[in-house]
Amino acid sequence: MSAGANPDPRHRVLVVEDERALAESVRYALEVEGFDVTVVATGREALERYRAVDPSLVLLDVMLPGSSGLDVCRRIRAESRVPIIMVTARDGEADTVAGLELGADDYVTKPFSMRELMARVRAQIRRSDRSGTMTGANEVLCASGVELDVDAHEVRVDGEVVRLRPKEFDLLESLMRRMNRLATRDLLIDEVWGPSYFGDTKTLDVHIKRLREKIESNPSRPTRIVTERGLGYKFVDV
Repeated sequence: MSAGANPDPRHRVLVVEDERALAESVRYALEVEGFDVTVVATGREALERYRAVDPSLVLLDVMLPGSSGLDVCRRIRAESRVPIIMVTARDGEADTVAGLELGADDYVTKPFSMRELMARVRAQIRRSDRSGTMTGANEVLCASGVELDVDAHEVRVDGEVVRLRPKEFDLLESLMRRMNRLATRDLLIDEVWGPSYFGDTKTLDVHIKRLREKIESNPSRPTRIVTERGLGYKFVDV
């Protein structure tokens, strides 16, 4: 077993892949890492087995016979916040964007290295273990001293309640749901202001500035919300 292995039997991975050779390679790599693995080849099977095995993570190919991976992603996300990693073709940029918009947490592009895939799986499992907790009916996102209670619409920073305006709250939630991953400017604008928004994109920068002033120890040198120059922003779990 590798140094990064995770033998916890609670960590089950559902692999949805119709290319048999690839599916078996992924199964082997995951089992070496200590995961309990279930492999299915169709969207219909994916939904049936998802409900039966209650996986810790779903590795989901976009191109499937019958129901597409995007449809499976949408239906799983309607029921659960389980981490979903989409597998897309190299030229499948539209599928990647659609998957992220439907609630996928990450993606890998074929062909990919097993080392990269295992790193992404372990990262999503770790984040799910410590951040995507449910308290009663409330979903709470936690990272870097920030707790965002989705249903109560409340944010605490280092244990203290911080008052956010509605758009600031929505922006922080959008960033925290993509922990340690780039959120492009266009994606954030679409999610927070809606796809029909045609105003100045500087509105986003203003809201980021105000948000940093409320959740960063030093807003001029942010460590939680960092800028990916020319691309967008990222919430960093340190």
